[in-house]
Amino acid sequence: MDFTFLPKPSYRNTNFFRYSITSSSGIKEVGSNSYRNNGFYYIGRQSGNIEKLVKVFRRGYASDGLANAKMELNRSLQQEKNVIPEIIFCESKFGFTAINSFYHFLKSRQSLSDIPFVLDAANLSEKDLFLYRKHRLFDDIILIEEYDEKNLLAKGEFLKKVKSKTGKIEIERKSKKNTIGNVVSSVLKRTFDILVSSAALLILSPLLLIIALAVKIESQGPVLYISKRAGKGYKIFNFYKFRTMSVGADAKVADFLHLNQYNASSGESPVFFKINNDPRITKVGAFLRNTSLDELPQLFNVLLGDMSLVGNRPLPLYEAETLTTDDWAKRFMAPAGITGLWQIKKRGKEDMSVEERISLDIDYANKYNFGYDLWIMANTPSALFQKANA
Repeated sequence: MDFTFLPKPSYRNTNFFRYSITSSSGIKEVGSNSYRNNGFYYIGRQSGNIEKLVKVFRRGYASDGLANAKMELNRSLQQEKNVIPEIIFCESKFGFTAINSFYHFLKSRQSLSDIPFVLDAANLSEKDLFLYRKHRLFDDIILIEEYDEKNLLAKGEFLKKVKSKTGKIEIERKSKKNTIGNVVSSVLKRTFDILVSSAALLILSPLLLIIALAVKIESQGPVLYISKRAGKGYKIFNFYKFRTMSVGADAKVADFLHLNQYNASSGESPVFFKINNDPRITKVGAFLRNTSLDELPQLFNVLLGDMSLVGNRPLPLYEAETLTTDDWAKRFMAPAGITGLWQIKKRGKEDMSVEERISLDIDYANKYNFGYDLWIMANTPSALFQKANA
């Protein structure tokens, strides 16, 4: 696909390039202003990544450094006032301190804070990845070279939906009266989460070690299954479980769609995926699932603040992507949790529809508080030991 390198602008920033393909550009609303859909903004020098992004987003901008990118974005806001990128990609080579500064520059401007900010993780060490994830400087961290054009476009569309809904949810949350009761309930909930998860991890450490050994001995692969999940306000985090399936199980989802327990009532319904007696599950994995012991590593998520003991289940990104409409997004106003309302009322029942499950999530989001959480926890043990491959 051919693309055009437009002339460099005449001002002093000489390391800024525009890329475009002849196409019409849409209009989107940001705050009270209308902005033209202006494709991607890439910060770095990897020409292969830029060429792929041009093919996906049809038009875009690139700067070879963060200072140049900041200058150009400021110029767009101050002079043109109607041209901003729809998504920003940044190479990791600039270092944590510089990227952290650029992130806060984006956050300080309302028009830019709503734009998905994505890190290309090429050449990052595990230590660096942990640092970026811990400080949550990005909406997602990916390897652009490993994405084909279709999946890269889907990723961009999903992140844009997430950012849009996050803003609406945050406004709605802040619009509620911040009563003393709500503050006390929130403090109690977080304190309870920290105390219980810390104590549970300490007490259960021998059991965690035994389970880890059993998983490792039965099948090759990592002990933990780590996936990206969307929690409160569509915040994306690493979700931990003991691995209960054979390695490569995620790639076989399409082969078992006809067995999905959550059969949507219409083509427009949100989609969950779960099948009974899943053939991808190992023998140890089946035992862990039937006893819910595979969920124990989520105590680390609770301790880190990604989740609560009680809340709505954090969803895989492919499921969360279907729940960005106004009808369903309210479930993301509640914290993500290990157990919740739908688990104790419907877990293990094959007749649960997608609409029923989300309605229960929304019901919890509407009235959750510390007292309600205690009631749910009191009713959790009987739900945990129902036999369901959840």
